[in-house]
Amino acid sequence: MWERRLRLSSGLIIAAYVITHFYNHGFGIIALDAMESFRFKNAAFWQHPAGSAALYGALTLHFGLALWSLYRRRTLRMPLWEAAQLGLGLAVPFMLAGHVVGTRINQWQLDFDVGYPYVVTVLWNNDWLRIKQMLLLLIVWSHFCVGIHFWLRLKRGYRRATPLLFAAAVVFPVLALTGFARAGLETEDLMLNPDAASAIFAGWNAAASEQRQLILDLQSWTVYGFAGIIGLVLAARGVRRAREKRRGRYRIRHVSGRVVSGRVGQTVLEALRQARVPHASVCGGRGRCTTCRIRVGDGIELLAPPSHLETDALQRIAADPNVRLACQTRPAADLSIAPLVPSDAGPEAAGAAGGVSGREQRVAAMFVDLRESTRLGEGRLPYDVVFILNQFFAEMSAALAATGGHYAQFAGDGLMALYGMRTSLKRGCQQALYGAIEMNRRLEELNMRLAAELESPLRMGIGVHCGDAIVGTMGPPNSPNLSAVGDNVNIAARLESQSKVLNAPLVISSQVADEAGVALGEFPQHLAPVRGRGASVPVFAVSDFARLEALLDAVTGKAESAGGRPGSEGAGA
Repeated sequence: MWERRLRLSSGLIIAAYVITHFYNHGFGIIALDAMESFRFKNAAFWQHPAGSAALYGALTLHFGLALWSLYRRRTLRMPLWEAAQLGLGLAVPFMLAGHVVGTRINQWQLDFDVGYPYVVTVLWNNDWLRIKQMLLLLIVWSHFCVGIHFWLRLKRGYRRATPLLFAAAVVFPVLALTGFARAGLETEDLMLNPDAASAIFAGWNAAASEQRQLILDLQSWTVYGFAGIIGLVLAARGVRRAREKRRGRYRIRHVSGRVVSGRVGQTVLEALRQARVPHASVCGGRGRCTTCRIRVGDGIELLAPPSHLETDALQRIAADPNVRLACQTRPAADLSIAPLVPSDAGPEAAGAAGGVSGREQRVAAMFVDLRESTRLGEGRLPYDVVFILNQFFAEMSAALAATGGHYAQFAGDGLMALYGMRTSLKRGCQQALYGAIEMNRRLEELNMRLAAELESPLRMGIGVHCGDAIVGTMGPPNSPNLSAVGDNVNIAARLESQSKVLNAPLVISSQVADEAGVALGEFPQHLAPVRGRGASVPVFAVSDFARLEALLDAVTGKAESAGGRPGSEGAGA
């Protein structure tokens, strides 16, 4: 957490200097004197002891954190934007060293005011230095823009501000380069005037030759020094890698079926990247978002507890205990994982639930299907078909709300509902049966209202089953919904299709009847085959909803006198 704050604060200080410095360059479009005039105002802060300490402290800290980031990585395989940010950041010191020595160190060592006339003249009238300075400007600005973009894109309102920020990102370097070029052309004329040229280089020429040589030597030494520091970091990575080889490896069993091997010390994200397994990570593995989150199966008990940074991120999305961040999790033993966010997820998924993220729970699942819905389109305008379907789904949704059901999924001419997510399974099964009764009643009323519109009454099939399922938020990151998956949910869907075979509007598994405590022996009982299962499921085929309601009321009579029929207390769960 502190590293992230230091990186951000130091980066913002540098950004403030870069923006004001480039703004100063832009005055060169007017004249070299205009650049110099604004420099005095700009330098009033940045060359003040406090401003200098803030600037050079931020530069040192930011570069140090970049080196630490380079050292900490267990693999250099990373997305292009991360590589660009790291590469540009490490390139800046090499390009900037000579410029700093030639300006601030020069001014401190030789005790003369190094202004724009001197600096622009030196840079512009040397082909290599002119090109180098322009490259430095573009590298610094590119690193700045990449860093700002990948920080702000997780913030609300950034997308609305993007056009304005993009315009600024283009205009600032263009103004700075144009101002530098315009001032450089002006120095070409000044160099033709011996008196003007002598005045520009008066401070440099007045210094002793040893001092001037020291400045020139420092420009080379600083470049070699930065190269040596980066070389030491890379060597330290090699030493650590050799030591970690002795600590062993772990294996990741990915939900896709792949098995990935990682070194103890590597994060799950690093191991996946090294194996070229696509995995989302909007913030670049810094724990600022949760797009790299995974559900851990086998091996979760062997993981170290999440850090404060990881805990804070997971709490923001109310993640379950078996959910971890791939960028922060460093396994020491084998584990199985399932990504919860698509590998191509964008910033909008950073704080939103996505994929399958839930817990095992005992619920009652209901599937409803409108029979022969394709016939509605025969001889009707599409608008009329949509009107009828909307009426149907409005009534089914109202029935769910009245009986404590949750509208989980919509699919064409059918829907899926869940009961018992906030109640006991017994209560949920009773609510599900009352829900089927309410749906049938509302369908009859709808048929009466639409009698003039329909050639034949609307019919539907309902299947109800209960048992363990994974209940949670799932689906695409931009439109997730609370639903359930699992074998028992699939069985409920199969029972709905069996309602056609059994010629009954409602098919209830005997397990639901047992859990609800209602005896349905007077209804026809069948063994319904379920595709993918060896054993058939005992079911009841119900056509008499009034009799079913009477049987339910007899069971829930005490509950009714204490607080009413099982209903809306679970609505919207």
